[in-house]
Amino acid sequence: MSAAGLLAVVLTASSGRYGYHRDELYFLASSKHLAWGYVDQPPLTPLLVRAMTVMDDRSLPLLRVPATLAAVGVVVVTALMAREFGGGRRAQLIASFAVVASAVVLGAGHLMGTTIFDLLVWATLCLLVIRLCDGRDPRWWLAVGAIVGIGLQNKTLVVFVVAALLVGILSVGPRRVLRTWWLAAGIVIALGIWAPNLWCQASNGWPQLEMSRSIAAGVSGTSSSRAEFVITQLGLIGPLLIPVWIAGLWWLFRSPSSKRWRALGIAYPILFVVYFGVGGKAYYLAGLYPVLLAAGALVVSSWSGRGRARVRLAVVAIAVTSNAVIAAVLFLPVVAPSRLPGSVITAVNYDAGETVGWPEYVSQVATVRDSLPDDDRGSVAILTANYGEAGAVERFGGRYGLPLPQSVHNAYWSWGPPSDAAAAVITVGFQRNELRDVFARVDDAGRLHNAIGLNNDEQGASIFVCRGPLEPWSQLWPKIRRLG
Repeated sequence: MSAAGLLAVVLTASSGRYGYHRDELYFLASSKHLAWGYVDQPPLTPLLVRAMTVMDDRSLPLLRVPATLAAVGVVVVTALMAREFGGGRRAQLIASFAVVASAVVLGAGHLMGTTIFDLLVWATLCLLVIRLCDGRDPRWWLAVGAIVGIGLQNKTLVVFVVAALLVGILSVGPRRVLRTWWLAAGIVIALGIWAPNLWCQASNGWPQLEMSRSIAAGVSGTSSSRAEFVITQLGLIGPLLIPVWIAGLWWLFRSPSSKRWRALGIAYPILFVVYFGVGGKAYYLAGLYPVLLAAGALVVSSWSGRGRARVRLAVVAIAVTSNAVIAAVLFLPVVAPSRLPGSVITAVNYDAGETVGWPEYVSQVATVRDSLPDDDRGSVAILTANYGEAGAVERFGGRYGLPLPQSVHNAYWSWGPPSDAAAAVITVGFQRNELRDVFARVDDAGRLHNAIGLNNDEQGASIFVCRGPLEPWSQLWPKIRRLG
């Protein structure tokens, strides 16, 4: 398929530019502590990272191969949805190229993270529901169960789309698809696949619920206000393709030929209201846009085939191409890093700034370590405020002989505190007043800075050299945990 192949080439060609994202550094660390679950995520993405690092633990392009494949899968599934809706070759091409040109697929497909796999799970789930609502073999419920189970091992958000689709089917039909034992079998499969992670969460006091409350409170770097949540929906695909997915939503709601699939249209406003109400991140809705683009492609295909067909097709092609160019500049590492400071790119795309500067930051931590007296240098510990800082030290610190870091953030906290025997603790990212509650002595050792002056989350973060923990670490550690 031409659109899928084009996306694979673009993502592969750009995968080695800039550097690791903070989440990728975290997944690298998590992959060394494989478990059935973590305080902030299920195990699938760290497991995939582990598979890549077994082959080469230093290759960023290799690390991102699963994300590229997942993005290609989203394109293929979207074209299949357009075909299931009754669209011909033109509609399928429009749907697939619209997905390739979308900001969220380019941005998520470029990084090795949970979002792109979530997009693929949601799109595949919608495809299977389309087939079931079309009166296909009820044994498709087994595939639904498998996809939902796999999705739950990546992100628990799939629960919400399942609930929304169920409400849609109960509200507008076709309800007959629920009257089968194959549905029960699918539920058993989903629960069976999810069970290890579910048990892990239950046995640890459901930490992901606490994590969800932290995100809703806005502590995450990608958290958004409710106004931003609404505005971002207009940019997840791209401004020039808004008419396509809006047309798809209209088609699912209003077209007589889409009546049996109306539940898919109902799911979008349900999830919009839910995520808006609970303070969910703006991109949480991204998984439903492929089905809206697939439906919208039918409307656009019909419109472009009437009257002055060549002119209308040219308009569609220009809109898709222009949207793709805008999305690529904003969400792929196209612009030289030196041009990022003060640019619209980092203002729109938070993640771009989080892929710059990590090796420099680690070098600066190593410089602080090297400035310590010989007696302290041999038993120093490194403690960071967030997992990006810790992941960077773990990834790049070996070249400087730095010790493995500790962090109070998310799963890093679970891997334990510094040693009580550490003569000095180099801290990164904390405020002085926080450290005074932990250490008897806190000495300023500088601030992190990147060479290009990019104002990302780490630029200007404080470095301190601390001595004399006020209590044993076994008592201090539970008091300084951070989730978000």
